[in-house]
Amino acid sequence: MTAAPAARARPARVPLSRALFAALADGHWRTGTDLANRHGVTRAAVWKAVRSLRALGLTVDAHASQGYRLAHAIAPLDARAIQTAIDSAQRPAIRRGEVLWSVASTNANLLRRTDLPVGRCDYLLAEYQTAGRGRQARRWHAAPGDAICLSLAWNYPALPRDAGALSLAAGVAVLRVLRRLGTAGPQLKWPNDLVVDGGKLCGILTELRAEAGGTAQVVIGVGLNVAVSRALRTQIVASGTQPVSLSDLGLRADRNAVAGALIGELIQALRVFERSGLQSFADEWSRADALLDRPVDVHGATRTMTGIAAGIDADGALRVRTAQGVQRFVSGDVSVRVHP
Repeated sequence: MTAAPAARARPARVPLSRALFAALADGHWRTGTDLANRHGVTRAAVWKAVRSLRALGLTVDAHASQGYRLAHAIAPLDARAIQTAIDSAQRPAIRRGEVLWSVASTNANLLRRTDLPVGRCDYLLAEYQTAGRGRQARRWHAAPGDAICLSLAWNYPALPRDAGALSLAAGVAVLRVLRRLGTAGPQLKWPNDLVVDGGKLCGILTELRAEAGGTAQVVIGVGLNVAVSRALRTQIVASGTQPVSLSDLGLRADRNAVAGALIGELIQALRVFERSGLQSFADEWSRADALLDRPVDVHGATRTMTGIAAGIDADGALRVRTAQGVQRFVSGDVSVRVHP
């Protein structure tokens, strides 16, 4: 008896909002009728999908005779283009790379994976996150196409020395990529931000899962503003943060090329960190220190201290000169703002 052929799985239906995002990505006008015919839906369904995109923070222009367009052209994330852009010397370390339309949190997704081999990495990007987060559970805001939301998981054979300073090493890796793109302005704000004239360009969240006497898996999340929409900029400012984007700096960057460069540089940094810890990054970090010699407020769980930032020590802790002498602060305990 001949076995019946296996049933072919149906391809997953792409959400209409994602399909419209791709259709409008070039910034050109598309009529509601054309979009409805292309995707086999009604014009009412197109309008609902446009509303969904706007609710995510995208600026979608509408005109009675011309239809819809995005306020600026966007390069949708593309898994193949990103893989091609990764330094060929780093590709063998990659076990799996994925691009999703939506996910709760790219970091949380990778932290749930428990089968990553030692010395290998997974990376995950999403157009938007429903529960994106930064340090101290702060919300990370990014509309589809406006940012690079990237997380990379790496498995060490054992907890590396200076593990608490991994965010600083990751910051240097991101800074190197930005400088190759021609951006001279970004600086590093302890412990995990890249800033330009006080505006936040990029945030980094490093999370660690280690076994006693065993392997240590680190997940590095990078949120890089590429072109912040008008609607989302207002929302971010209302939350107390002044955003700045690559577009604000006059850089029209291909998000896929930038994402690939970030992945390759992070892999290289994680390898170097295993061998020599923060030492290989400390000088470069210090030269880009945005807080050095500036008055700062250091907010802890129970009190706020004011002093003059005096750089980092060999372990990556922030040093602050106060009336009581030089104080040392570890990133997990505090947040820091420039004193007004």
